[in-house]
Amino acid sequence: MIMDRTLLFSDRQAITATAASTNVVDLGAAGTVYGASAPMVRDVGHGTQVPMVVTVTESFNNLTSLAIALQVDDNAGFASPRTISTHTHVLADLAANGKYLLPDSLPAGTNERYVRLLYTVTGTAPTLGRITAGVTAGNQSNG
Repeated sequence: MIMDRTLLFSDRQAITATAASTNVVDLGAAGTVYGASAPMVRDVGHGTQVPMVVTVTESFNNLTSLAIALQVDDNAGFASPRTISTHTHVLADLAANGKYLLPDSLPAGTNERYVRLLYTVTGTAPTLGRITAGVTAGNQSNG
């Protein structure tokens, strides 16, 4: 799988409490087609899938579960984020080099300029646990 640093939400980000991903992905301003009076409407979830991956790079401890939400906003500061999808994983799912978390592509409804992940910890705060997440050029599917 090929990852680009500009499309990473988290790069071995330690999750020890509820927090947003370290990075926000900027999808850029929507352009206006020649002859149109308004910019195009964005929704990267329709059409050809845009692959993404969320993996555990260091096993978690202590917590009961971790919810991972994909959020969008038209403001880079996420003043009014909108959650597109949320997936909750129990501690047993959060072992390093385990399965991919979340869907394997950006979901329909990813229709604002900025995208981030929000990690919500339930239970005791972990002292261990790291995640790498981002948009990829394609996901490995043989294992």
